[in-house]
Amino acid sequence: MISLSATLTRVKPSPTMAISALAQEMKAAGKDVIGLSAGEPDFPTPENIRAAGIRAIEEGKTRYTAPDGIIELKEAVCAKFKRDNGLDYTPKQISIGTGGKQILYNALMATLNPGEEVVIPAPYWVSYPDMVKLAGGEPVIVPAGIETSFKLTPEALEAAITPKTRWFIFNSPSNPTGAGYAWDELKALTDVLMRHPHVWVLTDDMYEHLAYDGFEFCTPAQVEPALYDRTLTCNGVSKAYAMTGWRIGYAGGPEELIAAMRKIQSQSTSNPCTISQWAALEALTGTQDFIPTNNEIFRRRRDLVLEGLRAIDGIECPTPEGAFYVYPSIEGLIGKTTAAGTTLDNDEAFATALLEEAGVAVVFGAAFGLSPAFRVSYATSDEALQEACKRIATFCAALT
Repeated sequence: MISLSATLTRVKPSPTMAISALAQEMKAAGKDVIGLSAGEPDFPTPENIRAAGIRAIEEGKTRYTAPDGIIELKEAVCAKFKRDNGLDYTPKQISIGTGGKQILYNALMATLNPGEEVVIPAPYWVSYPDMVKLAGGEPVIVPAGIETSFKLTPEALEAAITPKTRWFIFNSPSNPTGAGYAWDELKALTDVLMRHPHVWVLTDDMYEHLAYDGFEFCTPAQVEPALYDRTLTCNGVSKAYAMTGWRIGYAGGPEELIAAMRKIQSQSTSNPCTISQWAALEALTGTQDFIPTNNEIFRRRRDLVLEGLRAIDGIECPTPEGAFYVYPSIEGLIGKTTAAGTTLDNDEAFATALLEEAGVAVVFGAAFGLSPAFRVSYATSDEALQEACKRIATFCAALT
């Protein structure tokens, strides 16, 4: 038997991917399952972007590129940061990776030493703590509960920072809650960071363009320009452009950090898919007209889900500012028993029973570091969402 690395004992598989895979297996076996666990838009990649990928193939743009991306895409990323965020970068300050996940992973691998800490607000995207652990660091989880609309307070951030803190990971709008920080809310956090010059900021802005009800996105280096030299501003084309499978993420930051990330990438994956890079170039430079149209559909779906879940006794659900998730609290349901006799000791038991007894796949809150809750992705059809809410309501009504 092969001897596995001790590093593997520090991490766990992605719960979101595991639940989505289980739901797919149940569907394949003929069971009626509605999947609300996958974090990807159900819209097709826009036609002009697909055409750019096809054109790249036909023009023979299928060779290796520089390890961290083609210059044309780096220039487009620079233009995007300037246009949308007021941030000035040069191509030497840009990294293109195989999805936003690789960008974050490269940054942590390039900078963390054993024992150094990374402050992560909870609820968090499931991969943050495990990527920190893989890089040898220690995640410091700071709860940001429903009482603060799932937003970290400056007092909590201040209390979490120690001399060992290397990074603060910031995600807005959030996966899994959809919570978005307004300018003044983010300024309160950046004021704390300004008092701790040894702490760097790692942003995850993947849901930047998915914002509703007049919410205006902002990012740390934009709110506090003095943080520019110690911020890695990360983003990608996966969500707003419905390009999850194309696997392109990008970041802007200090040239020394970008060079270190390039070194990591050159000895791991090397360049991202060339075809995807040319498609991403079209995404960033082509028409953006479909984004408001898609956002209106997402907003309608959000409101549909909120109405359905808020009608259920024992469930509390704040209104998200962005992304395509809601994160309902089920504190009022813990300890109850399902119609099939399962005791809901925690939110994992709730999600498991909901899948097995009602055919609805959601992700339990413990996977995101804050319980008791569950995450619903409303990036699916109105019909599926309406039926899912009915099933959840029926399931909860039968609890005793």
